[in-house]
Amino acid sequence: MLPPDAARLEKHGIRATAQRLAIAEFVLHTDEHPSADEVWDAVRVSFPVVSRATVYNTLNLFVDHGLLQALVVTEGRVVFDPNMHKHHHFIDEESGEILDLPWEALEVGRIDRLEGFDVRDYQVLVRGTRRPKRARR
Repeated sequence: MLPPDAARLEKHGIRATAQRLAIAEFVLHTDEHPSADEVWDAVRVSFPVVSRATVYNTLNLFVDHGLLQALVVTEGRVVFDPNMHKHHHFIDEESGEILDLPWEALEVGRIDRLEGFDVRDYQVLVRGTRRPKRARR
């Protein structure tokens, strides 16, 4: 019997090498939205010989096979999201933190009325700052 991450990779048509498993162990289980360099830094802790190129190639392979989403949050900055369910994102402009927003939290209308476009999917990217949480009384 294969370990869970190896079985998940193979289910998606990806051969489970040691490098891919080390990358999957981090990126498929994080609540963050890491860049490729952040993934590389995290994976090198447990797998020091993994190359930057291997991480980049593996992340793109995971995207191509439906295990990750690649999000362009600013020009030239791509992050990876293991949450494959429909959702939107909020970027806190002060901290840079990227948070998932429930799909139902936002209402986007008239997508079907865009003339000349055949919309397959959409996602809203909201930017702003988080308000401090209020203390409950």
